[in-house]
Amino acid sequence: MTSRNHTVVTDFQFLPFSSIPGIQGSLFCLVLLMYLSALVGNVLIIVITRVDAALHSPMYFFLKNLSFLEIGYTTSTIPKMLVNFLTKRKGISFLGCAMQMYAFSLLGIAECCLLAAMAYDRYVAICHPLRYTTVMSWNMCFLLSAVSWLIWVLLALGQTTFIFTLPYCGPNRINHFFCDLLPLLRLACVDTFKNEIAIYIVAVLFIIVPFLLIVTSYIQILHTIFKMPSAGGKRKTFSTCSSHLVVVTLF
Repeated sequence: MTSRNHTVVTDFQFLPFSSIPGIQGSLFCLVLLMYLSALVGNVLIIVITRVDAALHSPMYFFLKNLSFLEIGYTTSTIPKMLVNFLTKRKGISFLGCAMQMYAFSLLGIAECCLLAAMAYDRYVAICHPLRYTTVMSWNMCFLLSAVSWLIWVLLALGQTTFIFTLPYCGPNRINHFFCDLLPLLRLACVDTFKNEIAIYIVAVLFIIVPFLLIVTSYIQILHTIFKMPSAGGKRKTFSTCSSHLVVVTLF
């Protein structure tokens, strides 16, 4: 469609991973295997933490929420990516692109913040064990989750609206495999400097700051562990952080 002698973009096209014939099928199988592995692993975590009464603690409450987020996080991009592997027209509608960006931004920001909350949980449990049940009560966990979700929903909605109210008049080929923020901004027909600054501010607040909180928490945790007199006590205490450390490393 056209307006004021400019082409208005109604859909977007993704660039293929490779132009080599036959490689798309191999990539499809590889990505599908990784996606199914992620789904099965996260579903198992959710089921085990619900069934095993010994895992009904704030740490595993956050871990279960993280698994829900991870399922949504991967599902927001991977299924469309798999479809594009098998089709010649690797596209997505304007509305579909906006919905994908909103889901990816929301769940990505939420995952970073949840990892920081899990680090704080381990910090309180190891560095202030006598206050743990008071500080990390179930009411506090639910309140922290509810407030965080509200902030994440509003932030992702504002960021997505900010980007998709920009004029897009061509080209419509996104140099990526999903509707990510910066690759899409490069297609806008206006100066996007303010939008890029807003993206970097959000990145600092909700990616860098949680990362620094995680690092600070573990510096304090390690300091407390090293002061313990017995090697067995050190190993037992540090083992309580293993699940969180694995998740942070994988993320």
